[in-house]
Amino acid sequence: MATQGDILWYKDSVIYQLHVRTFCDSNNDGIGDFPGLLQKLDYLQELGINAIWLLPFFPSPLRDDGYDIANYTAVHSNYGSLEDFRTFLNAAHDRGIRIIIELVLNHTSDQHPWFQEARMSRDNPRRDWYVWSESDTRFKEAGIIFLDTEKSNWARDPVSQSYYWHRFFSHQPDLNFDNPAVFEAMWDAMKFWLEIGVDGFRLDAVPYLVEREGTSCENLPETHAIVRELRRRLDDAYPGKMLLAEANEWPAEVSEYFGNADEFHMAFHFPLMPRMFMAVRLEDRKPIIDILEQTPQIPSSCQWCIFLRNHDELTLGMVTDIERDYMYEAYASDKAMRLNLGIRRRLAPMMDNDRRQVELLNGLLMSMPGTPVIYYGDEIGMGDNIYLGDRNGVRTPMQWNGGWNAGFSGADPERLYSPLISNAVYGYQAINVESQKRLSHSLLSWMKRMINVRKSSRVFSRGSIEFLSPSNHRVLAYVRQLDDESVLIVNNLSKSAQAVELKLQCYKGRVPIEMFGGSIFPRIGDLPYLLTLAPYQFFWFRLRRL
Repeated sequence: MATQGDILWYKDSVIYQLHVRTFCDSNNDGIGDFPGLLQKLDYLQELGINAIWLLPFFPSPLRDDGYDIANYTAVHSNYGSLEDFRTFLNAAHDRGIRIIIELVLNHTSDQHPWFQEARMSRDNPRRDWYVWSESDTRFKEAGIIFLDTEKSNWARDPVSQSYYWHRFFSHQPDLNFDNPAVFEAMWDAMKFWLEIGVDGFRLDAVPYLVEREGTSCENLPETHAIVRELRRRLDDAYPGKMLLAEANEWPAEVSEYFGNADEFHMAFHFPLMPRMFMAVRLEDRKPIIDILEQTPQIPSSCQWCIFLRNHDELTLGMVTDIERDYMYEAYASDKAMRLNLGIRRRLAPMMDNDRRQVELLNGLLMSMPGTPVIYYGDEIGMGDNIYLGDRNGVRTPMQWNGGWNAGFSGADPERLYSPLISNAVYGYQAINVESQKRLSHSLLSWMKRMINVRKSSRVFSRGSIEFLSPSNHRVLAYVRQLDDESVLIVNNLSKSAQAVELKLQCYKGRVPIEMFGGSIFPRIGDLPYLLTLAPYQFFWFRLRRL
């Protein structure tokens, strides 16, 4: 039986997010695959991560990078076989790395056999697996998510001469969770992967599972009931497995998805992410403190999942219009960098490749309450290609070395699923794993140390947070506390050197020990504690009783 510590493994994880096709191509067809990913597990183990979140790898027409699923219980032939997945999973587990996979509950591809049957006739047994209407006027209060490409949440099906409901692309019809058979089919899909041995699921687009007239069709009580039943079955049959919610909503709404510790184990904290970027550009701690003070307490077994960047656009749905305009001006002045209500760029280019800012943001990510997610390639400072369509500019091949196709594939360059980044600043000759492994001061080497320090104490993954309020608003300082361990974190959000006086009298007599180098700082006394910080510098101090 799993111990309580094992059951809460997700709280102490550092998650690495990747798409199989982007990582390593073993058979030289230009597309990454599971045998290639298997070859790179040692790299990920050395990095220090202990969980991998895989983007969808199921059979799919790939019109939405695999989120348009055509079969929930198989592997897309581009990425290998089911046996290849099993081999990869077992090898990851041998290295102490857990595997989180996607489950897209809300919709399927229009090429899924279920939809193909549903559209054949109005009395087909699968007809009621989707949401149909004779008109496109129902559920008017529901907003359109992909404003750039979709004009309605209804699409007319030429085969059955009626409308079907889709909250995302029109080639992704929504499943009808009012039909119990749909729920059972999804539970069967989950069981299939749980039996193989996956450790958790990221459930995509959770708020939209159920539709009701006169509502926004988001976060409905019926949706929470579905999640509770999934969780009940998971806990009963597969204890120690984890559910992660993708719900791009305000913290008060998302926190409801934890329920009474009987819905999701984890949920992404979407609104925190843009505010970390805002705080650095504004040189002001207020955006971060404001959003975390708005964040409700959650059950002790639950956890926020936090991130800087991922495979989607940097979403600005959870900011005000003024804040969105500011973020566009600061980080996406070229309109090609924008998509939907967001910014489609990677971390390093957003920071103008300023290593100090990249380190500061990663320092925030690793020291804030929650489980951090690192997007593949960000640990070496990879760039993006804003001239590729949709969100593909941040989904280019991993840059392993300065050789043929960046070491990603032996194929002809023209065969690669995506062009490589090859410009003078972010190109694979300049930015790659091999060269950074050779340098102790590279970003990759620094990230390894950062992850190692974070994992050295559960105060980061499980501790409380208390913000300090120094008069210098350019400095963000907080204390993380767990049992009798206290860690002081001080961040300079400014591009210029700053001095700060911190009221630490309640820690009088303790000695701050800097956690990266072990340096001992002056003992805390009765007076405010004075620190000076270089531009974008941060300190992590263990407050030791000596």
